[in-house]
Amino acid sequence: MRFDGTTLFVTGGAGFIGSAVIRHLLGGTSARVVNIDKLTYAANLESLPGATSDPHYAFEKQCIGESAGLRALFDKYQPDAVMNLAAESHVDRSIDGPAEFIQTNVVGTFILLQEALRHWRGTTPERRAHFRFLHVSTDEVFGSLGASGLFSEETAYAPNSPYSASKASSDHLVRAWRETYELPTMVTNCSNNYGPYHFPEKLIPHMIIRGLANEPLPVYGDGGNIRDWLYVADHAEALTLVLEHGTIGETYNIGARCERTNLDVVTRICDLLDELSPSTIKRRDLISFVADRPGHDLRYAMDPGKIERELGWRPRETFESGLAKTVRWFCDNRTWWQNILDRGYRHTRIGLG
Repeated sequence: MRFDGTTLFVTGGAGFIGSAVIRHLLGGTSARVVNIDKLTYAANLESLPGATSDPHYAFEKQCIGESAGLRALFDKYQPDAVMNLAAESHVDRSIDGPAEFIQTNVVGTFILLQEALRHWRGTTPERRAHFRFLHVSTDEVFGSLGASGLFSEETAYAPNSPYSASKASSDHLVRAWRETYELPTMVTNCSNNYGPYHFPEKLIPHMIIRGLANEPLPVYGDGGNIRDWLYVADHAEALTLVLEHGTIGETYNIGARCERTNLDVVTRICDLLDELSPSTIKRRDLISFVADRPGHDLRYAMDPGKIERELGWRPRETFESGLAKTVRWFCDNRTWWQNILDRGYRHTRIGLG
């Protein structure tokens, strides 16, 4: 099987995308997976059902910004690869509190690179030749597109939020450690993910949960901002392909060619909720328009041609099929997200600057 005899570090493995990667690895490969996560507010080990009983899985509570703890884990497990998905990721939170984003996304990535480099230099020549460091980033580093065009791997960086600026900084660090120290790194930049186990602060789960409660559905601005949507399981599969077959030093854009306006997304969620969980009111009537986010990028859209050509990756889900699966999952798994609410999470409007 794939990754037979391989030990993989997945940082941020209790987060949304990280947990999807671990579920994919445990379900379809022979990899030994070490989940490294400091368990912030958005982390949730309940997103890894059955993992604790899997002999190929281990969890270590550890911040990537603490070098001593990381060094001990490298020495303990002797990983063959690192998949870095540890990040603060919510744009609105970055507007109100950018310091945490700089600390985790920039300083944390730096420390992780340093410890990976120390580990890599200390292994045998054969193990050095096979070691990989895959850094997972976002399309937001490229800034905002107009009505046409796509982000490619050659697009200049132009981040507009504290979150995207912190991720752009981390991407540059990863590139520099490859160019300066020859650490075998790769970078991926993905479009907006969605799917099961998505933390409730993000657009799609937020609207589903509020819609199930027949609460108002606030849409930023006029709802015309466009995002390219990627089903999280498709992204997880793409990341393992890059780790397995990607070229050292290269960047790969991962997107599903599924552009939708925010208003389109919300109205489709309303229709699915009316179908799957009928109510006395039509959910579309709950939509309201609220003040826009400061610096809200108009449009993101990815050109995934490189990963399609070179690695043969294609998404399995259309936006329609993926969104239907997502809404149904949230309807059928209320305990998962209700537990988050019961632990004290309450969505209040943030990020107004």
